[in-house]
Amino acid sequence: MDTTGILDEALQRLHNSGPERLGRLTNHAPMAVEALAAHGQARSVHRWLDLYARKLEEFPSGVEPVTAANWRFALGDPRRAADWIGYFEREITERPWCEVLTQWWPRLLPGMYGGSTHPVIRVGHAVRTLLASESTEPRLVELAHGLGYWAARHRPVADLAPLPAADSAAAALDAVSPIAERDGGFPARLSRVTGLPVWAATITDPNEAHHCLTELVRAATQRYATHGHGEETMLVHAATAPNAVLRTLPALPHALWVPSLRAAWTASAAVTAMYAPDAPAAYTPPGTFTPDEVFERAQAHGDEHVIKLTDTALDIGDELTLAAALRSIELSEPLR
Repeated sequence: MDTTGILDEALQRLHNSGPERLGRLTNHAPMAVEALAAHGQARSVHRWLDLYARKLEEFPSGVEPVTAANWRFALGDPRRAADWIGYFEREITERPWCEVLTQWWPRLLPGMYGGSTHPVIRVGHAVRTLLASESTEPRLVELAHGLGYWAARHRPVADLAPLPAADSAAAALDAVSPIAERDGGFPARLSRVTGLPVWAATITDPNEAHHCLTELVRAATQRYATHGHGEETMLVHAATAPNAVLRTLPALPHALWVPSLRAAWTASAAVTAMYAPDAPAAYTPPGTFTPDEVFERAQAHGDEHVIKLTDTALDIGDELTLAAALRSIELSEPLR
């Protein structure tokens, strides 16, 4: 992890910006700079931010403070993003961050589909940093921003019909049927997902849940190599959303691991249903590269989703996941 203070500087710089722009597009910068720092690219953080700065908006105005008495009324209201972030900043100042996370994780988990799953991904990056290094003020504030964004964009998904089961995560993703109408943005497409294959539904042991979640992240990442052409940006989230959950598990009580697996599966499968192509396409990487070389290519490319998928691929680290990262570099427009 970054030990130079560059990550903290970048986060302080970013906390003057809102979690979104144009009322719907996510600010990916906190996630991307954390990934850059985590993989030894701290020297490129501020240069990357200078390129990304045009995609940032000022921090939004508040409406009314969120409190222990009124939070249910504010949940899922994107106009209240600043209120929610302020609430979590106060909570994390007054209590240990793991305690706040543990209290709010089961409240927020059913709504991880809001904001195109970006809020939980942002939380996952923040938690990884806090688990791996010192809990500095900017890193604690970053967790508050992630949790606040999640609460503001909270959107549950219910009444999904259980479709025939599959034995493995890869087979279950293959069994996902694409929605018939694939126009519109994430919320419109999500409303058209009516059923998903059953997978890992009988799991009750937390350690088995951890194993299955790892399997899901591997399968979703590898699948991008042959299916990413369906939508090169949005299909990234089929892997990065469950990986954010996986990264957060060590900070949570074991009792929350099984429901976390189930929510992560629903998110990954729903994204697959919304954006997967009708057929896979064969992909051969342009050579053999080490994990460090693949990440250097992603950093040079600069696209925030490429950086985040590559970051997830390196968590797995095998040849097929690295191929998926290389595929994302080929499919995506570089940051200029």
